[in-house]
Amino acid sequence: MKHITISFMIFLLMASWALAETSVWKIQKGSSIIYLGGTIHILRRSDLPPPPEFKKAYDASNLVVFETDPNKLQGFGFQEKLMSELTYPDGDSIDKHLSPKAYAELSEFCKAKGIPLEFMKQYKPSMVVIFLTFMELMKLGFDQQGVDLYFHQMALNDGKPVESFETLDEQIGFLASMADGSDGFVAYSLGDIEDMKWKIEALVDAWRKGDADKLNELAISELKTKQPKNYKKLIVDRNLQWLPKIEAYLKTPQTTEFVLVGAGHLAGSDGILEYLKKRGYRVDKL
Repeated sequence: MKHITISFMIFLLMASWALAETSVWKIQKGSSIIYLGGTIHILRRSDLPPPPEFKKAYDASNLVVFETDPNKLQGFGFQEKLMSELTYPDGDSIDKHLSPKAYAELSEFCKAKGIPLEFMKQYKPSMVVIFLTFMELMKLGFDQQGVDLYFHQMALNDGKPVESFETLDEQIGFLASMADGSDGFVAYSLGDIEDMKWKIEALVDAWRKGDADKLNELAISELKTKQPKNYKKLIVDRNLQWLPKIEAYLKTPQTTEFVLVGAGHLAGSDGILEYLKKRGYRVDKL
């Protein structure tokens, strides 16, 4: 359940199969090459398999790199620890951490969705938002493995080595901390869920086309404006942490890597693609 909310799914969270462009870029300097793919972490059955450019990059690579190990994210140990971190201790509950107004809005939202908030009062705002978003996505048919798990399983089947940028504990830390300033986070997330039907369609379409500007408009710009602390923590800081690792891969001409990260990490002025262009790397979309 890691990559569930729309905006958070696009970076933390697409129309025609015949398009010649998608969210895969070839990064090159000298004789060293890596492929950088923007992913969606949960999809519909009709969205799979990913556009053929993803498979082309996978076939041309002998190492596949993920944000974190997708298989471990599905494991019981991760889910158990996530629940532990995002559950209040006995005697505590979410109503004690939200203003009366914010709690009333959350309660009304849950009531309208047929989900009594009383059953989730022991969960922290991050967990409640994850659950509500997941339920909405399921209604819209988003119940399939995303691009990351798709290629992770393929790499394991093919005996291709895999690496990752972050640990499971780091992933849990991001989820646990993104609700700092809970009233604002909850209000933003409820609005995001209300807009989900049209927004998720537009996001998937932008992902398929490799339309970084549209991805930036739909998810990153709004996150940057309405949740600046989360934008910095979840997008900017992580991008900067990953860049030295990406550049290290660009110093190994004997190995071609396929790096897969959430599509939101590639878009906008703080996106990885812009950083790489500024550092003199050749960036070409497949």
